[in-house]
Amino acid sequence: MFNIRYDEVFPNLGPYRKQLKCYPVVMMQGKQREEVNKGGKIILPTSALDHLTRLHIEFPMLFKLTNEKLKRETHCGVLEFIAEEGRCYLPYWMMKNLMIKEGEIISVEYTKLPVAEFAKFQPQSVDFLEISNPKAVLENTLRDFACLSKGDVISINYNDKDYEVCILETRPRNAVSIIECDMDVDFAPPVGYQEPVKPSTSGVKKTTFNPLTKPPEKTISQGYRLDGKEKKKPDTHSVKEESQKSVPFYDYRIGLLRFHHNFDETEEMEVEATKPDSKGYRLKDIGTKA
Repeated sequence: MFNIRYDEVFPNLGPYRKQLKCYPVVMMQGKQREEVNKGGKIILPTSALDHLTRLHIEFPMLFKLTNEKLKRETHCGVLEFIAEEGRCYLPYWMMKNLMIKEGEIISVEYTKLPVAEFAKFQPQSVDFLEISNPKAVLENTLRDFACLSKGDVISINYNDKDYEVCILETRPRNAVSIIECDMDVDFAPPVGYQEPVKPSTSGVKKTTFNPLTKPPEKTISQGYRLDGKEKKKPDTHSVKEESQKSVPFYDYRIGLLRFHHNFDETEEMEVEATKPDSKGYRLKDIGTKA
């Protein structure tokens, strides 16, 4: 058949960039579309689809929205092309990020974004900690999104309650596509969150014992008798033995083996001197000697 190039038939057809009036999704004619208000996609007019099909574009269709008055921008996908000519419908949270009111002009431009590798989120309230599995809830919410932009605050609906989450970081760029991607997710502490205060131990003196060093020697306190008599002096030898129980031999050297019996040589000589001097007899001499 005929090989027709659109750039030859429509020489003035360039990249898609239009100035459209912006309205919230709740102002669309017909049935209410609550699912559109929770996602990250917009509604564009039919002329936008006609323009895009004549270009050599890559899918998915992603767009950059810019509020040129305040120099604020974000990125989004497209859900349908059913809006009235010259209009576009946005989720309410997206209009808040752009700081734009209904009926004001917004710039809609087709763009390409890299596939997401990493994203970091920060809940805007400590109430987000009530969710038992936040990653699963976030994953379910992002199914209605086509891309993420750094600095945007998205809304997560869970158990009939809305939680706002700020996108702190995205990689490899500040705006990424999340369609068919394997993205790592991280959470920052919620705004207003404070770490639990641990009990102060500044007034308590900590004592540490190093098993490789000798323990401190025990101190013996002096006591007094109630009857006024002098107290018997403690036996220093028994006190020394008591203090040395269960204490490792710190002066041990490799190759040296000692057995401590807790008595000196003089005590050993006294024990030997007190042994009875008994004489033995042979069995055959028993009865012969008187």
